[in-house]
This record gives sequence, structure tokens and C-alpha cells, in this order.
Amino acid sequence: MASQESAVGKYFGFKEHNTNFRTEFVAGLTTFLTMAYIIFVNPAILSDAGMDFGAVFVATVLAATIGSLIMGLYANYPIALAPGMGLNAYFAYTVVLGMNYPWQVALGAVFVSGIIFLLLTVTKLRETIINVFPSGLKSAVAAGIGLFIAFIGLKNASIVVANPATYVGLNPEIFTGTPLLTLVGIVIIALLMIRKVPGGIFIGMLITAVIGLVTGDVIRPEGFVQAPPSMAPTFMQMDVMGALELGALTIVFAFLFVDFFDTAGTLTGVAKQGNMLVDNKLPRAGRALTADSVATIAGAAFGTSTTTSYIESSAGVAAGGRTGMTAVVTGLLFLVSLPFFPIIKALALSPAVTSPVLIIVGVLMASSLKDIEWGEFSEAVPAFMTALLMPLSFSIATGIAFGFIFYPIIKLFAGKGKEVHPIVYIIGVLFVLRFLFLGGE
Repeated sequence: MASQESAVGKYFGFKEHNTNFRTEFVAGLTTFLTMAYIIFVNPAILSDAGMDFGAVFVATVLAATIGSLIMGLYANYPIALAPGMGLNAYFAYTVVLGMNYPWQVALGAVFVSGIIFLLLTVTKLRETIINVFPSGLKSAVAAGIGLFIAFIGLKNASIVVANPATYVGLNPEIFTGTPLLTLVGIVIIALLMIRKVPGGIFIGMLITAVIGLVTGDVIRPEGFVQAPPSMAPTFMQMDVMGALELGALTIVFAFLFVDFFDTAGTLTGVAKQGNMLVDNKLPRAGRALTADSVATIAGAAFGTSTTTSYIESSAGVAAGGRTGMTAVVTGLLFLVSLPFFPIIKALALSPAVTSPVLIIVGVLMASSLKDIEWGEFSEAVPAFMTALLMPLSFSIATGIAFGFIFYPIIKLFAGKGKEVHPIVYIIGVLFVLRFLFLGGE
């Protein structure tokens, strides 16, 4: 065992990173607990788009496992991956249910965005792309996605309901059944996170589920363990040609844009926390981005939305994780969850269990609003329009589009047109043409 541990330590560089096998294992377990909620929430969201719940569950687990293993073994970073929150909601509620695209086309868009992401990484254009886009819009996109998925959580839990006079309104029976249990779940998760309990979101879900089982507001599992469901309903079902049609290209861009900058921000943030940056740059950045893009491509082939690096990895880094061994442990723990499908399905299909997660994750993502220069009106207006229109139009792509339309126009009239990169002007014009010829589709 000692020789095996020595070999593992040598591969990951335990001595150089001042860590050991036990520390890395505990860090991997910590990361898994903080992001395990995705195996409940992702299948629940994508099944709303008409996809088979069981197949998406398996695809979610495999995408998380493969992405985390590549990140750990190839890039040697303690950063785990899984299908991203926000983009799964965009996939289901905007692209499929809102724009009426078949989910196969949406999977095709995810696949194409992964290919483009990989090409940008291999050709080393990533730094140019990152520097081109305004930082305010990047922050606004993250915050807008947070507001968007929080709104979905409120809607799914029937806390907010349709109102003919005001479009949306508060459920008059908010203190009954699912709405009440959801509010309780939000409080439980919030308290656990305030107390900095590792895996607070996951533990809060379980506590809420137990309460729901007692009150009858949560579905009872039909068993404990079973063989994993078939992935056949979603495996290799992506419609790539459909995704390359003119109207669907905006969808591809939205998936690419959000994944690219979410990944870049996560990698930098986690690496900074773990003192892994060298001259304020991320060593092996290309390998880390390759892990993300390959995981997205594989995930689309399996049958799930965009796979991305998780900021929850910072919990593992806080627990001492410094090498790819942390990510490897997290990936393998995802794989271990496969036999527990009956329990996961019952909890995932109970809105009172999943909705608090959507709302709390929305809170975390909305925190990027603080990074916007609100004192500079030419920055504030495009950022505000970006974040606001995502929940109100029920579309991440629409928020991004309006941000890129408003930003160059306002900068130009503010006498700061030279601060805007020509590529941003081009993207703004393309979005205007899209709305002129394709409307809100």
C-alpha cells in the first residue's frame, strides 16, 4: 500500500504541493458533497424538456466522472466538473420549451459549442477571446443566470404563480404543502452554509427530503438500490446539423459564451484560493480548458447539457486539496452514486427538494453583481439589461444579446467607443440582425 501511495504521490506531486493521500481524499469527498446536488437537479430539469430521466441521470454521472478524471489526471488540478447549473435550465426552459427546438437539437448545440471550445483552446485563441469581452458583461451574465435559475426554483415550487394582471404573483397558499417546505428548505440550507458546514447544500436537501417524507410532500422511493437505467434514450441522439441552422447558432453561442467565461473564472478563482497561480497566470491552463471542452463533448454524446468546472471545488481546496487527486476522488464518488437511482429519482422529482437548491445557487451566482462598475453608467446600463432580461424573458441568450447590443451603442455615444473591441461591435450588429430577421425565436 505504501508503494502504491508513493507512486500516486509521485504522479500528482504530493511533495511539491505539500499534501498527502489522506488530505487529497478528504478534499475530494468534501468537493463531492458540495456538488452532489447536481445528480438530483440536472435530471429533474432536463426531464422537463422531454428527456428520459434515468438516461439523463446516468449521463450526468458519467459526464461528471469523465470531466473530473481528465481534469485530475491530465491537468492535475483539484477542480471537479459536472453539468452546469443555469445552462441546464437554459437548455430545457428556453431552447426546448421556449423556442420549441427538439431536445436533440439542443444537445447538438452543446456538442458544437464543445467542439468550438476545444478548437479555441488548441489554437490558443482563448486569451484573446477572454480579453476582448467586457468584464462588466461577464459579471452580469453570471448574475443574470443566478436570477434566472432562482426564478425557476420559485416557479417550480409554486411560490410564484401566473397572474393575469401582473404576469407573476405570490401564491396565496404559500404557507402550505410544497411552497412551505421549499421555504423551510431554503432556511435550512442557508443556515448550514452560514455555519460553513461542508456539503451544506447536499445535507440541506436530505434534511428537507426527510421532513417532506413525514409530511407527505416528497415522493417515497420505490427501493434503495438497483442496476443503473439504460442510457439508450439519449446516447448519441444529438442533432448536429439542426444545431448548425441559422436560427440555432445563437443557442450555440450562448452555450459557448457562458461555458467559456464560467470556466475561465472558476479556474482562476479556485487556483488563486489554493495559491496555484504563477505571476497571476494559471499554469497548464490549456490542459484545464481541454478537460472542460472534452467533458462537454462527451456529455452531449451521453445526453446532458454543458459540462463545466464547478466553483464548489473551492470547498475541496479549503479542505487542503492541491492536486488532481482531489478531482479524481470526486469523479469516482460520482460513479459510486449510480446504483442509488431509486432514491435519487424520488427526491429529484419532488420540487420541494430541488427548488431550494436552485434558489440558493441563484444567490451565489448573483453575488457577481458586486463586480459591476455601477458608478460608470456606460458599464451599468448594459450590465443591468443583461441581468434583468434573463429572468424576465426566460432566456439566457436574450440577456446576452441585449447586453452586446447596448454595450457598444452606449459606449459610442458616451465618447468611449475606442474602448470597445471591434469584435464586440460585430457581435452587437449580428444580434440586431438576428432580432430583425428571426424575431425572438
